[in-house]
Amino acid sequence: MYRVFEALDQLVTIVEEARGLPMTASCVVPRGDVLDLLDDIRDAVPAEMDDAQDVLDHRDQTLDAAQTEAHRIVGDAQNEAAAILATAQAQADRLVRDATAQAEAVLARAQADADRAIQAGQDQHDSLVERGRGEADRLVAAGRASYDQAVADGQAEQARLVGSTEVVRAAHTESAKILDTAQDEADRLRDDCDRYVDERLAELEDLLTKTLRTVGRGRSALRSGASASYHD
Repeated sequence: MYRVFEALDQLVTIVEEARGLPMTASCVVPRGDVLDLLDDIRDAVPAEMDDAQDVLDHRDQTLDAAQTEAHRIVGDAQNEAAAILATAQAQADRLVRDATAQAEAVLARAQADADRAIQAGQDQHDSLVERGRGEADRLVAAGRASYDQAVADGQAEQARLVGSTEVVRAAHTESAKILDTAQDEADRLRDDCDRYVDERLAELEDLLTKTLRTVGRGRSALRSGASASYHD
């Protein structure tokens, strides 16, 4: 085919460079050269046609072979994809099992820590309440003893100073004041004890709330990771 194109190019060049005849559109070309080029074209065309026919004859065979190879490649790719998918699924299942076991272990540890913290807070609360009650009872007993002593002293003073009503009233007033002071001190100690216990319980509640939020975020992260693994 290359020789045909080359001969045609040479013919075009001969015609373009040919000497024209005056007053006409004709030209003078070298007959021998043109005939030689035409012979070359005539000799080359059958061979090129035979090659083209061979290509056409083998086209169907080539297409069938390509189709068969394409089916084989697709089948191999599908088998490989199925194997990869099965491996990925098994790995995802293993990761989910491991993550679930780890989450359960973390939750169990957090629950145990929370139980210990609650128990410690309860024990501390009970101890503080018990000490507060003991101190309050002691102060009340001391106030009562002071009151009883003041009453006794007042009665003795009253007996000694029969007719001195002002002294008796002063003794009663002083004894009542001592008792009120003791009662106020006992009430203050109870309030301080209750306020201290409430503050400790508030701190414990805040710690437990933070711990539960941390556990919740951990579980959410594990669920999100497992969901992403399935989607992948």
